[in-house]
Amino acid sequence: MPNEDYLALSIREFERLKSLADRAIDQLPDALFFEKPASGDNSVGAIVKHVGGNLLSRWTDFLVSDGEKPGRNRDTEFVILSEDSRDRLLAQWEDGWNTLLKALAPLGANDLTRTATIRGEPLTVLQAINRQLTHYAYHVGQIVYLAKHFCGANWKTLSIAVGQSDRFNRSPAKYIEPAPR
Repeated sequence: MPNEDYLALSIREFERLKSLADRAIDQLPDALFFEKPASGDNSVGAIVKHVGGNLLSRWTDFLVSDGEKPGRNRDTEFVILSEDSRDRLLAQWEDGWNTLLKALAPLGANDLTRTATIRGEPLTVLQAINRQLTHYAYHVGQIVYLAKHFCGANWKTLSIAVGQSDRFNRSPAKYIEPAPR
């Protein structure tokens, strides 16, 4: 479509990613939130902690300060501490996504060429958004995969179920993706 609004499209994609992750996390029992598939792997909890920390760092004072905040300790985002409850990490996750959406909401098309800095690297706003969109998509895919793995037969698909593509193609309106939360 001509003249599509990139910012609106990117916000929609961020919201879609969050919705996918949230719907996967909602299916995961508390006992498996911090479970790792193997030694050296991350749990859903660790990924949620990392993404939440990244979101808060990158989007707090966006366009004003470097996206890598001095108080952030990225390495500890992959370590689950005794105070890291599911509720605490999901609250940080929500704060991070809200910070992202608040940072993008006031921007207009003319802002896409402005400079944002991440780890001392100057990027256009467009580049910064694309960088973070792909980063979050990578981790949302991990969350969905892990949740599906741990839920096993109890997993409820987030997309078109295997074997249902023809049915979907005949009647796509019945498969409208749930609105982001």
